[in-house]
Amino acid sequence: MYEYYNEQLNLLEDNSHLRNIKDFSKKDEKYIYVNDKKLLNLSSNNYLGLADNEKITDKFLGTAGCKWSFGSASARLLTGTLPVYKGLEELISNLYETEAALIFNSGYHANVGINSTLAGKGDVIFSDKLNHASIIDGLQLAQGKFFRYPHNDMDALERLLVRERKNFNNAVIVSESVFSMDGDIADILQLIELKKKYNCLLVLDEAHAFGVFGTKGLGVCEKLNVIKDIDLIIGTFGKAIGSVGAFATGNKILIDYLINKARSFIFSTALPPINVAFTKWIIENELPLTYKKRMNMLELGKKFKSESHIIPVIIGENAKTIEMCDILYENGYFTLPIRPPTVPQGTSRIRISLTTEINEQDLVKLKELIRCNIIG
Repeated sequence: MYEYYNEQLNLLEDNSHLRNIKDFSKKDEKYIYVNDKKLLNLSSNNYLGLADNEKITDKFLGTAGCKWSFGSASARLLTGTLPVYKGLEELISNLYETEAALIFNSGYHANVGINSTLAGKGDVIFSDKLNHASIIDGLQLAQGKFFRYPHNDMDALERLLVRERKNFNNAVIVSESVFSMDGDIADILQLIELKKKYNCLLVLDEAHAFGVFGTKGLGVCEKLNVIKDIDLIIGTFGKAIGSVGAFATGNKILIDYLINKARSFIFSTALPPINVAFTKWIIENELPLTYKKRMNMLELGKKFKSESHIIPVIIGENAKTIEMCDILYENGYFTLPIRPPTVPQGTSRIRISLTTEINEQDLVKLKELIRCNIIG
């Protein structure tokens, strides 16, 4: 009965593709412990060091007391909405100066729900080829058609728009701002120009930029001062903010449409109120204090030739990538091999993820190890 699945697992192992859930002893700021071995954690999305921070947690609980429950037991459209949910949504829309906002249970829920909902029959979505898997899954669930243009290639996107836009009713362009596996940044100004020229909606996933870029930490769209030109901005609370959940913010008609049509929102039990309250508290009280640290982190990324705090070290072969991770592990660095289908075939890599707690001195030995074992 299970032979097929076992064969597939064996095939993954033979091709250095097999994934396993790792057991960690504990996390302590920028360090992670595996079997009591202390390692510099370079694989976390905890960009501001707010997750697993006992001081932050104690500080929040000291203000929250027992006010919020640890369960909701209902979807938002049933009995799952309390004032704290509306409070967080209003905070988000006020920060972005948008018409409305909507909380989702995760970035995956948001991207699947939004991209499967906005394009119905007779509609079309144009998506960057390196967009996150959650966006791709949303496209595949949509009733409309979709096209994937070469990564960050605005000329190719325009050729697609010229060829295809006239064949559909509504059109959506969707892109990440900071790409999760490459660390590069979309040409947002050009995306805005194309969306206006060809009468499209523009959906921007700021998952890896929210909490990092911009004076307020609102993302690349804030840094470029183009929030008003984007129809829907998506952000996550599970990365830089150190909490859980995600949001979409923008045009009220689109938000109301998602409330009524996005299945990942309608049919999901709401996040626990305590988590929603924690997210709101972090954004109001801790995020404003991080500006200098965030800028230092981004400067460190630049020194490693990245446009962001995500530094890809592309190795190519799966086995060699795993071998490099093992070498780094033995030298006190925790990294993970990123392999297909997460990245294109032949581009397996180590994804170095900076946090505000990591400094340049922490990476001196790492840089030398990579140079000696990859460059030679």
